[in-house]
Order: sequence, then structure tokens, then C-alpha cells
Amino acid sequence: MKVLSIQSSVAYGHVGNSAAVFPLQRMGIEVMPVYTVHFSNHTGYGAWRGPLLSGADVREVVTGIEERGGLDDVDIVLSGYQGADDIGDAILDAVDRVKRRNPAAVYACDPVLGNATSGCFVKPEVQELIRDRVVPHADLLTPNQFELGFLTGTDPRAIDETLDAVELLRAQGPRTVLVTSVERPDRPADTIEMLAVGESGAWIVQTPHLPFHANGSGDVTAALFSAHFQRTGNLAFALERSAASVYGLLKNTLESGQRELQLVESQEEYVAPTASFTAQRLR
Repeated sequence: MKVLSIQSSVAYGHVGNSAAVFPLQRMGIEVMPVYTVHFSNHTGYGAWRGPLLSGADVREVVTGIEERGGLDDVDIVLSGYQGADDIGDAILDAVDRVKRRNPAAVYACDPVLGNATSGCFVKPEVQELIRDRVVPHADLLTPNQFELGFLTGTDPRAIDETLDAVELLRAQGPRTVLVTSVERPDRPADTIEMLAVGESGAWIVQTPHLPFHANGSGDVTAALFSAHFQRTGNLAFALERSAASVYGLLKNTLESGQRELQLVESQEEYVAPTASFTAQRLR
């Protein structure tokens, strides 16, 4: 399997490609990372250094890969945070180039817009880009519950509301939707869930809720789920394995007392998770 991953990069810590690439490689997957920024650290620190690349820069890198024949056997195009509309256009161009060579390839998009705590934190132009141009081209979408509501103009809370919102999103183009950080009001205390919906049905998995937030965990989740699902075609398995791996990574990070994901230290979690969780079929 080969992945073209077009995302941000940081030297210190793990977000974007700096979070997604290593777990995929540890699973034996070839990854071609293309950077949209190269910062010293993620912006959650309030200060950072380094260059922001343009859409033209991204196109140049992808063109160079194409000239080497590197796009011929790509199975997944993976994208995350998109800081400007020219980056989004460059990613969609890359998707088009890949699919011309391999129609079975999928575009897996994490539509980074915001969260329930902070609200929407991207520019209006990026909101429009993702809602109007990216979502219709995505085969697999991995929004959190807030982003699901934003993209569908709903406020999903109960599980039936969330499922209905997912179907609204799937009607726009994506065949498969993974909703991360699902917090339905009637869930057991100290738990959190992920919901996966596709052509084979709808599945939900529940894990203990760890009392902290780690930047980059969504990037890891999107990468692992996309790879497992493209590799096996089994929605429930992809959901269970991704949940187990990310839970192990977050548990190790919490126990370390460190702010940044313990990505390398947790490498066995990507191939043989220490925990296991069973997905329940909803529809």
C-alpha cells in the first residue's frame, strides 16, 4: 500500500504529517509526505517559527513525484488541516492526478474546522473550501462531532441525530464517514465513542475517556482508520483497530506526563494494540 499524505509538518512534537507518517510506516505502508508548512512546533503553543508553503509549492512537489512515476500506484491521498484555499486546490489537483492512474484510490480527508470547545478556528475562505469543494470530492471523511454539525448545518447530540447528520454528509459525496470524539448525552460516564458509517452499515465503538487533550491525535486516527479500511474493506475492524491503537497511544502519553504525543515510544500500539474494543452495529 502507498499513501500520498499532504499535510503540515513540525520539527518539535507530532501533528499533521509529523503525526501520521510514522504510524503508517510502522504498519509497513509506504508514505510520501508532502508538506504544507514546516514549523518549529504546532500553533497551540502560541508562538512558532518556520515557513508556510503555497499551493504552487505543493503542486511543484507533487509534479516532481509524478515525473518519477510515484503517483502510478498510490492507494490513498490523505489530507488534514488546510490553511488556505490555494492549498486545498493543490490537494484536489493531486487527487485528480492519482485517480486518473488508479481509479480505486481513495481521497481520505480530515476536514479540520474546529471543535466544540474552541468553535470554528479556520478562515471563512477555508470553511467554504472544505464545505463546498473538498467534501464532494472526498471518498472518506473524518470529522469530529462539531465538524459534522458545521458541515451539515445541524447540531447532532443524540445518536440518531448524529447518524442522520452523517447521512446528510454522505449524500454530498463521501461514501464513508468516521465521526471522532462522539459525546452523546446518554453514554456511560468517563467514556467517549467513535462512529463509522459506510455502505456496509453503521458501527460505534466506545473507549475510556482519558482526561486530557493531545494535539495530533486526530491526525493519527485519520491515518490509521484510512489505512485499515482501504487495506481490508472491513468497516468494523478498521474502527476497532484504530480505536485500540489511538487509546494505547493516548494512555502512554498521559502516563508519561508529557504534552506531546509519545508517538515513537508507542510504536507497538500500531501493529499490536495492548487494548481491544468491540464495535457495536447500529444500522
